[in-house]
Amino acid sequence: MNMNINWKRTALALPLSAAVVIPTAPGVASADSHEGESNTEMSEDMMASVSTPAGDLRAQLDHYLSEHAYLAVTTMQKGADGAEDFEESAAALEANTKDLSNTIASVYGDEAGQQFEDMWSEHISYFVDYVEATDAGDEAAKQEALDNLKDYREEFSQFLDDATNGGVDAEAASEGLEMHVNQLIGSFDSYVAGDYEEAYSLASDAMEHMYGVSENLSVAIADQFPEKYNNTNPDTPAVDLRSDMNFLFSEHAALAVTAMQKGGAGAEDFGAAAGILNQNTQELSDEIESVYGDEAGQQFEDMWSEHIGYFVDYVEATGAEDEAAQQEALDNLDSYRMEFSKFMEEATGGELQSDALAEGLQMHVNQLIGAFDSYTMEEYDMAYEDVREAYGHMFGVGEGVSGAIVAQYPEQFEGDMMPEEMPKTGMGGTAQNVSPWGIAAGSMALVMAGIVLMKRRREA
Repeated sequence: MNMNINWKRTALALPLSAAVVIPTAPGVASADSHEGESNTEMSEDMMASVSTPAGDLRAQLDHYLSEHAYLAVTTMQKGADGAEDFEESAAALEANTKDLSNTIASVYGDEAGQQFEDMWSEHISYFVDYVEATDAGDEAAKQEALDNLKDYREEFSQFLDDATNGGVDAEAASEGLEMHVNQLIGSFDSYVAGDYEEAYSLASDAMEHMYGVSENLSVAIADQFPEKYNNTNPDTPAVDLRSDMNFLFSEHAALAVTAMQKGGAGAEDFGAAAGILNQNTQELSDEIESVYGDEAGQQFEDMWSEHIGYFVDYVEATGAEDEAAQQEALDNLDSYRMEFSKFMEEATGGELQSDALAEGLQMHVNQLIGAFDSYTMEEYDMAYEDVREAYGHMFGVGEGVSGAIVAQYPEQFEGDMMPEEMPKTGMGGTAQNVSPWGIAAGSMALVMAGIVLMKRRREA
């Protein structure tokens, strides 16, 4: 294995993620009184929660749509590199398509699910055409692929408009899909051109953009089938927090996998991959600080950095084929997870239990180490199975951490009832609607509570 990268001198933030097991009834807290109501105990329907039927739908769409972007970026890079694991990466992307299509089928039926799968697979094939045309230096074929993607987004947008009875507006959806195409193509073009910082910046944007898609699609579905989702709303302050945490934690896992692969192979783009992972790390640390204060934020960052060193040690030991050093790194990770779990239990006032946290963190470590080991041993099927499990695991983390915060600060997460009339939305934040969390985040009460959520980069 080529280990030309000096890991110790690179500001690499490998995974520490607080892989948690969800506490009982996570994030359920009685809301304060509403206008015209007394301060008596609220019914269950009026309790702020990150875990509602509509919130779960949004989280499921968060998962599969953002994973699509991540695996598409990865597969396009593998294709450009002529990598040995291209087929396995493409197979993981195909499996994601099946999962996403099954989600659509669960709402609209098997026929609609199959239509979705056919069109979704078609658009992936056009990205593959673009990669192949780039490799061949065929500008005409590249343009043909782009033209096909343009035709696809018009057809697919109309399909969504029809399926949701106008809840997802075709024109707005088409604009959102154009952004998706531009981000993936732009990331790939930058990668091929050797502009790796831009490539990974756009890759991050592409993953984040899909959270706008899932938000808008879940709103349309919940509005269309209110009884199916117990008249709950996927666009509430609590569910928005869950989605924000989903993004940060899942992106962390995705970028960690990429950085470990790139670092292990001594790839030219390792520095850029590590850089965007550092950006994610800073955003996550800032989130912890915004909720629990400067001291806790610094503690989190310090422990995170300690954890980084142990993963670095493991990758270096693997390159040196030093099994004793590998085991030492794993032992250090084992000791670390106990310390970190206790920190999170104390920070959340016991809403997250240290024993459960330690178990969840061990699972997270096993998934990332397993994916890396399988990759270095060229067992690519197993590697991408672990990659997908590691990515999906982080959505439980997002639910657990956001649930603990909502339980600690219930007054800041009022209002989870479905509005009488939902706005028509497009895909990826192109609609002219303002989320309730956007309003809440600007309130003085929220600032005083010390909960300042990440301002997303996605366009609204």
